[in-house]
Amino acid sequence: MTKEISLELDMPRSLKVAPGCILLVKSSVQRNGFPSQKALANEIGLALSTVKNFLSGKPVDYLNFVEISEQLGLSWREIAADLIDDLEQHNKIEELELLDSIFYLERIPYESQCYEEILKPGSLTRIKAPQQLGKTCMLERVLFRIREQGYQTITLSFELADSTIFSDLSRFSRWFCASTSQNLGLPNNLDDYWDDIFGCSSNTTAYFQKYLLQKTTTPLVLALDNVDLVFEHPDIADDFCRLLRGWYDMARRGNHIGATWQKLRLVVVHSTEVYSSLDINSSPLAGIGLEIELPEFSFEQVQELVKRYELDWNTSQIEQLMAMVGGHPYLVKKALDYLTSQQMTLEQLLAAAPTEAGPFSDHLRRQLGNLQQYPELAVAFDKVVKAIDWVTIPSTQLFKLQSMGLIKLQGNSVIPSCDLYRKYFRERLVING
Repeated sequence: MTKEISLELDMPRSLKVAPGCILLVKSSVQRNGFPSQKALANEIGLALSTVKNFLSGKPVDYLNFVEISEQLGLSWREIAADLIDDLEQHNKIEELELLDSIFYLERIPYESQCYEEILKPGSLTRIKAPQQLGKTCMLERVLFRIREQGYQTITLSFELADSTIFSDLSRFSRWFCASTSQNLGLPNNLDDYWDDIFGCSSNTTAYFQKYLLQKTTTPLVLALDNVDLVFEHPDIADDFCRLLRGWYDMARRGNHIGATWQKLRLVVVHSTEVYSSLDINSSPLAGIGLEIELPEFSFEQVQELVKRYELDWNTSQIEQLMAMVGGHPYLVKKALDYLTSQQMTLEQLLAAAPTEAGPFSDHLRRQLGNLQQYPELAVAFDKVVKAIDWVTIPSTQLFKLQSMGLIKLQGNSVIPSCDLYRKYFRERLVING
């Protein structure tokens, strides 16, 4: 049920997030423990469409704007478009505050590798990992450094596309072109470059080559986030991946066309959970560009994070936490946030962790939902969590469970990634037969 909020007198009817603050508000969702926009909407009691409009810089009712801002720990006055006098200076300050957070750990060496690759003409960089391992946050830091070099950057998240966009290749292609134009602040001139005689890929290529890339005098970084949502639609994904491959290949040419495409630097960010529904022999975009697969935090990184939270822990306490949640960045930070804000002991947290009342219940239910969609994966993982030692499972299920971040691999044998998964799924998975 959505919440109805009446407007007060003498207040603006609606507000929208300033363009330069959209990066900040989007990153605030996960930083405040919400795994999705829907989870945020449910927590506040607002319609999902209202939350999406807020995060994409579209007008929302004044009181809804204030409530969402407060839920994300943001000052609504500082992010409202109509209330910012010096937007450029404000954006700089906000970006620095976000990117210099004491709770962010640099992903060594992956940040530097990503940064150096983007500087190369016509590059394509792929950042992948299970959900909530810090892909988007790392990307934001890299793009900030890139902008300091004078590059133009756009982040286009497919999470903001309506579900109907993925129902038709032509509709998807036009949305992709129009959204890029909008982010560049350019008019939508699709009708001037779109001819139904040609296919969607040809039209999209023409729009970028003859229009968008001609309008930019500096290298353009196009970061595509949540591309796993595209991969869930094989008919569209196949053509879209071939399109990006084609652009990458054209940038390798030594002619004027190659020079045009060398302006474009592509960054593709996606979660690997989508592999659970894909053919493992046809991994999207395999074999081109630089692939960066983010790992979990190491013991030393968790130790450093514990210090930043000003917790006086010994080695044994860190080992206990990591035995429960591994080095999963979201789970580790969620645990430390919970310990410091709820004034719980580590023992109390560890006891509550695998329960529905624990701090990780949303994460665990999402993983359970993923498994329930694919019975063969549920059967394989049920075997893993109920084994007392390393166990072997079919290679197809092994690959997909590893892509979901649920198992660790040693040789041909696997165990659960952490005790949290072992304890929770041992009780929750119901296998018939």
